[in-house]
Amino acid sequence: MSPNGSDLPRSLKGAGGTPTPRRPMWRKPLQAMTAGLVLSTATGCTYKDFPRLGFPTPVTDEGPRILSLWQGSWAAALATGVLVWGLILWSVFFHRRSRTKVEVPPQTRYNMPIEALYTVVPLIVVSVLFYFTARDETKLLSLEKKPDVTINVVGFQWSWGFNYIENVDGSTGDAATDKNLAAIPSRFYKDFPANAGGVYDVGTPSTRNPQTNNPGPTLWLPEGKTVRFILTSRDVIHSFWVVPFLMKQDVIPGHTNSFQVTPNKEGTYLGKCAELCGVDHSRMLFNVKVVSPERYEAHLKELAEKGQTGYVPAGIEQTDPEKNRETNNL
Repeated sequence: MSPNGSDLPRSLKGAGGTPTPRRPMWRKPLQAMTAGLVLSTATGCTYKDFPRLGFPTPVTDEGPRILSLWQGSWAAALATGVLVWGLILWSVFFHRRSRTKVEVPPQTRYNMPIEALYTVVPLIVVSVLFYFTARDETKLLSLEKKPDVTINVVGFQWSWGFNYIENVDGSTGDAATDKNLAAIPSRFYKDFPANAGGVYDVGTPSTRNPQTNNPGPTLWLPEGKTVRFILTSRDVIHSFWVVPFLMKQDVIPGHTNSFQVTPNKEGTYLGKCAELCGVDHSRMLFNVKVVSPERYEAHLKELAEKGQTGYVPAGIEQTDPEKNRETNNL
């Protein structure tokens, strides 16, 4: 080696031509681990939130089923990740080329047991996830139980309307024959209350909840009662999402979706549109207020006293092919 280090690689020479010591290789993994630890701990979550893995506390009877499916999916993903990363790291550390040897190690090809293993195992994992997802989805979307309350949720650019299909004092009419509800398929009529004149509430992006000042109209629900949501749209596809319900469903023009929940905790919760529906999509917010059954009935009477009787137009009516398709699937 020359006295001034001129025959050293450029990367080993400092500013004055003097050799620069290599940085230890262990520093980079340590820095990466430190960064990962900071990212995983410097959040607003507490140890009580960790078991829910980012989900809020459920406030419906159906919520724990959804939370359980979410936790199971995470457990399966974590187990798969540990196995895959373990095999990768094992190969990296125990099958690396020795610095003193330059020959190519023996190559293994067409190992049938291994090929069968990495084909069968993913199929088993996907099949198990499919089974639990299909089982829970069937239960969550079941409408076998007659609801205590039926509410038609109307999505439109850029807010929400709520038709309370109820028999309210001061409101006359019948939901089954009301032209404003013509978009709702007749199969739902059998669960409508008799002579349900109904009341409504409709919002704008500037509407705010008087108690919390949160933007959007407020949907009132009774605690402990089974509520059926019938979702219709007047224009484009929206998505009805009440965050702590842990469930959302698309609101599609010309197609009626529905699901049922039983709220079990009083409070005011946030809701939003979860489908990009246009320029003011971010303003399609609403609130859900769960109260006692007595307070819920009083609120319906308040809407009637304000003159908000009857129903607002539900949206785009289903085409005959769509009605026939749903009839055939019943």
